[in-house]
Amino acid sequence: MADVHSKEVRSYNMSRIRSKNTKPEMLVRKFLFSKGFRYRIHVKNLPGKPDIVLPKYKTVIFIQGCFWHGHQGCKYYVIPKTRSEWWLNKIQTNSQNDLKSSYLLTQAGWKVLEIWECELRGNNLFSTLENLFLQLTKINSI
Repeated sequence: MADVHSKEVRSYNMSRIRSKNTKPEMLVRKFLFSKGFRYRIHVKNLPGKPDIVLPKYKTVIFIQGCFWHGHQGCKYYVIPKTRSEWWLNKIQTNSQNDLKSSYLLTQAGWKVLEIWECELRGNNLFSTLENLFLQLTKINSI
């Protein structure tokens, strides 16, 4: 199936997709800051460059896009009909990198939390953020 956009339009569209400071990341960061948590973002010397690092709690948070990280069973994870093989390979590589980063961080003593993009949509937003807050306060009390 041919793409519905020209090569230039498709290139422009893809260039507008950000990997940092995305809307879901900003939602979580604003929530954490409002609750008094202080954090660092995109720490380069940690495996996988976590989206949010809470050094005080020895916790990292990855905010995963459902499409880009292959959220199984999610309605937002749909393989494109064009270049399907390429996309599957890319998404599988991302998932493998996520597992490797999570393993390395856990081995280094970090607690790894993962939030999917779909968990921050609509009615799920409040419960997801509340659950995150509870997890972090539980970690702090240990």
